[in-house]
Amino acid sequence: MPYRYSILNIKSYIYPNDEPELDRQDMQHHMWKIILDVGTGSGIWPIELAAYFPNAEITGTDLSPVQPTNVPDNVHFYIDDAMETDWLWPENHFDYIHASMLSGSFRSFDDLLRTAYRYLKPGGWIECHDVDIAIRCDDGSVPTDAMDSWGPYQFQNWITLLTKATSTMDPPRPIRSAHYISKWMREIGFKNIQESVRKIPITPWHKDPYLREIGEWNQMNWLEGLAALSWVPFGERGLGWTRQEIEVFLVDVRKSLLNLDYHAYNNLHVVIARKPFC
Repeated sequence: MPYRYSILNIKSYIYPNDEPELDRQDMQHHMWKIILDVGTGSGIWPIELAAYFPNAEITGTDLSPVQPTNVPDNVHFYIDDAMETDWLWPENHFDYIHASMLSGSFRSFDDLLRTAYRYLKPGGWIECHDVDIAIRCDDGSVPTDAMDSWGPYQFQNWITLLTKATSTMDPPRPIRSAHYISKWMREIGFKNIQESVRKIPITPWHKDPYLREIGEWNQMNWLEGLAALSWVPFGERGLGWTRQEIEVFLVDVRKSLLNLDYHAYNNLHVVIARKPFC
């Protein structure tokens, strides 16, 4: 059957505009209508996404009601614990689920993925962004003995202690999940799994302008977050340190984050996958 095209300017728009094509576009419009952001935090992701998908229903969930109240009409926030196996909606509900930077937030990240699988519609997609905080270095500027044990790079020592503390505290909150996400998705039954791994410099040491800018943001992120990320895991629920002991230790950790001679980076894992239709 011949296709129908625009009579105005086929050079500008090369695709058909007949009934089958219009039906296909309508179907595409409905593909991403119900979107969930798990662990939404400040809610910035749903709020920014709303401008790109004004006809979608975008929901963010979190344990705390810290999101703004003045938001786009198609954005809604709910208090919900994503680690509970029963969410607020019926199963097979969402077209798309987004989960970003949630390592260390759950007892079991793979259980979160299993629950997300149940609440995705058949054919729906999930997208996860997470950083594996293991220190990596390609040029030897971080001593190899600092990768797995105590060494001169104090930020690596902090990572080692944080990894131990979050895995052994009660209840555990393992901080390293990113490099397992694609494996867990495969075991759960997701299909069309695609993973991208990108280097994230810890400080602005890189010669590439883009990666140097990423390093500036990452350095600021770690410096601002060190204390908040340390209190519970290093305190009485974890390693048993006093507040003063934590503060003294973090002085040298902060100094190491200002030293650009250490060419260290983390891996950012971006994984997308689809729930099969049957």
